[in-house]
Amino acid sequence: MRGFKRYLAAALAGRFASEGMGIALVLLALERTGSAANGAFVLTAWLAPHVLAAPLAGAAAARTPRPRLFHVGALVCFTLAVATLSVLVGRAPVPVVIAVAVAGGSCGPMVTGGLSSLVASLVPAGAGRDQAYAWDAATYNAAGVTAPAVVGLVASLGSAGPAMAVLACSGALAAVLAALLPYEDPRAGRRDAAPRPTAGGGFAALWRVRELRAISAATTLAFVGIGALSTTAVLLARSLGAPGAGGALMTAFAVGALSGSVLLARRRASGRADDPGLLARWALGGTGVALVAVAFAPTVPLAAAGFALAGVCDGPLLTATLRIRAEHAPDAVRAQVFTLGAGLKVTAAAAGAALVGLAAGRPPGMLVLGIAALQLAAVVVHRAAAGPARPAAAPLPAPAAVPPAPVAPRDAPQDAPAGP
Repeated sequence: MRGFKRYLAAALAGRFASEGMGIALVLLALERTGSAANGAFVLTAWLAPHVLAAPLAGAAAARTPRPRLFHVGALVCFTLAVATLSVLVGRAPVPVVIAVAVAGGSCGPMVTGGLSSLVASLVPAGAGRDQAYAWDAATYNAAGVTAPAVVGLVASLGSAGPAMAVLACSGALAAVLAALLPYEDPRAGRRDAAPRPTAGGGFAALWRVRELRAISAATTLAFVGIGALSTTAVLLARSLGAPGAGGALMTAFAVGALSGSVLLARRRASGRADDPGLLARWALGGTGVALVAVAFAPTVPLAAAGFALAGVCDGPLLTATLRIRAEHAPDAVRAQVFTLGAGLKVTAAAAGAALVGLAAGRPPGMLVLGIAALQLAAVVVHRAAAGPARPAAAPLPAPAAVPPAPVAPRDAPQDAPAGP
């Protein structure tokens, strides 16, 4: 595992900065303008480019002869955007702030899926790589737990400006650590005449490779619900008589997801094998069932327990997704598949947040049931798109022994020459 520990540190630092941006931008706008709407607009500009920039970023990563420079450059641009927004939000003209947010958000896919695409070059195929993807998934969940908490704590002690500075420092640390990783030329091993990957290669792979098509369709549908979960948690807590407990419910979900990822990583360390497609369906189904129980929880503590259980089930889904992408993405477009998959999920989550805003007047329990239904529907979508399990290839029969040619006795007459 060449440099894998440094990779985990870089991934955690970069994703910490990414996960903290949502709450930090809203807090900063609220502090400086008195309205969270400005922060919401900037956050939308930050998230919107993900799905558009993902295939372009993946294609560039696959074509560049200097992958170190490309990945570090993306992290540096990401960090500069965070630092610039910490100064401009609430002070500069809105179009300028939006432009900076779009530029920084365009680097977002490289912080998520782009970094995950490096695991295959750092860890050899086999059980070790499966375990590596479980730890990589844990960095997403760890960032999801710690970043909002740290941002909220720093903002409460001082202001949201220093909280944004913390995120910028974390992004800078990720860039430094990424510069120390071993890289391989993504074009190595290809023939000179082989076609160079294009921005559409990732889309083609997601559509043509059924395992990729199945997991992409299922997770995109599921993340429409996950994107609605934060707002729904706030509404549910208020309906249970604890208006401020929405954050606690989401923290329980995030801690559960981190626990699920770590438990899976330890399971992989013990050498136990599992089918990632089946693992994805179990994760989606378990999350859906747990959320059904949440919808009928009579108290906040019971709802928190249900959120934690849903998180435990959801945690392994990312590990399974990363493994499927690594195992089935063509080498030439692997980076595109990772960045595009991440972009689709972010876009789906943004759509879910918008939808729950339109349905906020409905009973919170009904909204939770809707989110659970999306998780269960994703199980059906994945099963239908994946098709029947492919039978294991039968071992080739051993070659039949060829009897040696008969040798004529020395005193036997020689064959006559063949005629015309």
